[in-house]
Amino acid sequence: MTRITLQNTPGIKGVTSRAVSFDSNGNNLKGTLYLPENAKGPLPAVIVTGAWTTVKEQMAGTYARELAARGLVALAFDFTGWGESQGAPRYVEDPATKTADIKAAARFLATQEAVDAEQVSGLGVCASSGYMAAAVADTDDLRKLALVAPWLHDAEMAEGIYGGPDVAASLIAAAEAPDAAETVLPGASATDENAVMFQAPYYTEEDRGLIPAYDNKFSVASWKPWLTYDAQASADRLTKPMLMVGSPSIALPAGANAYESRTKAPLERLWLGEDVTQFDFYDRKDVVTAAADAVADFLTA
Repeated sequence: MTRITLQNTPGIKGVTSRAVSFDSNGNNLKGTLYLPENAKGPLPAVIVTGAWTTVKEQMAGTYARELAARGLVALAFDFTGWGESQGAPRYVEDPATKTADIKAAARFLATQEAVDAEQVSGLGVCASSGYMAAAVADTDDLRKLALVAPWLHDAEMAEGIYGGPDVAASLIAAAEAPDAAETVLPGASATDENAVMFQAPYYTEEDRGLIPAYDNKFSVASWKPWLTYDAQASADRLTKPMLMVGSPSIALPAGANAYESRTKAPLERLWLGEDVTQFDFYDRKDVVTAAADAVADFLTA
């Protein structure tokens, strides 16, 4: 099966990139800006964010580069406390912090010479779908919302996913311990059962997501903000056009369906076949191509 990542396809004709940085709540965040070659602008632009625990060189960078090849200026960046970005504590999956980072990224992207500041939008992949949806709903700096393989849980869904109310409560209690921020688990592992993603595809494969840039760490302090997060709530506030790309076999189709039923925002939906899994959306070439085509068409319409 053909895979497409920044590592196994090191260049795309017609796309240039450069390192950038910007401030978010006093922390210097590092990103990569992808541009159509010889871009004269002003062009529509998009912020791309990836799955939980990930860095800009993984699926966020893959989609950012693909969208630049389709005529958009695209920014992938490392969230506060992750990858090359500043911020402490490290490796905390905190939806509130990550949502604030997206808003800061939107303000930064609008200042770039090649960018049409009136046409900056957001694409969230997997877990960051909730963060991106909230950012788009709550700021005038973002025009449209696109989600790929969206993971959109609320606290009740999280209890069911993570073993029931008692297990969820114990994880939240661990996150409230004085040393929680310094207690760091492996993000993913094929052999270590303590990893939060034990034997998960993509994250444990060196030719896919297990790359040198990946922190592959998870602070125990993440459990409370993650398990109590309500990604569904922004559906009530969202009024801007929205595209959702997924399949019946994504990790949390119930969350996508619930969000779609709840929001009153104009919504388009592309659902691929049952053979397309959550992890296929990260790097399977035909799936990434189909998703990127749909997102580019939606954002530039």
